[in-house]
Amino acid sequence: MSKRKCYAVFAVLMGCATAGSAADFSDPTWPCIQRKVERLSVGLMWPAPLSEEALEPATKAAVGELAETLALRRVDLEEARSKVAAFAEAHGHDMALMGAVFERVFDRLSSRRTHIIDGIGEFSLGQIALSEKIDGARAEMDSQMAQPEPDFDRVDALEEQVDWDQRIFTDRQKTITYLCETPTLLEKRLYAISQMLQEAGQSG
Repeated sequence: MSKRKCYAVFAVLMGCATAGSAADFSDPTWPCIQRKVERLSVGLMWPAPLSEEALEPATKAAVGELAETLALRRVDLEEARSKVAAFAEAHGHDMALMGAVFERVFDRLSSRRTHIIDGIGEFSLGQIALSEKIDGARAEMDSQMAQPEPDFDRVDALEEQVDWDQRIFTDRQKTITYLCETPTLLEKRLYAISQMLQEAGQSG
């Protein structure tokens, strides 16, 4: 696909975006208004370097359990805060310990976020391919109708296929807003968890 064609198809994908949005057209396979950030940096979310802590088995298990709980999106931030507070009361208000928890949460959520971003790229490529298929079928229809004796059976078949593919394309487009918001929601959750763990570590 030529770069010009790819941009043209991408413009169709982004047709619902506002004119003043901050979409990054440097990557024509990225259909989101949000700027594409492929990898997050733990150093931007935690105030000190994180290093592997030598933890007692019981403490290590508690750290892993809390991290797994905090990484669950169904656990809202208020519930997460109470879990962090209970953990700090039981194991101490220690920044290094809280950093161990955050490192594990970060690994889980950033990995999940990367998989989602990869999936968005695959989704977008699929939409681009389907858009090209629709364009190709329409071009063939126009070519047939320009003939002195068009093959109307072929035209009817092409028209039916275009209608079906367009319906699939439109239905898929309805999921783009949700897909594009998910990485940002995970990033916001990480920041919020970082803040509550830091507060717990500093309040002792």
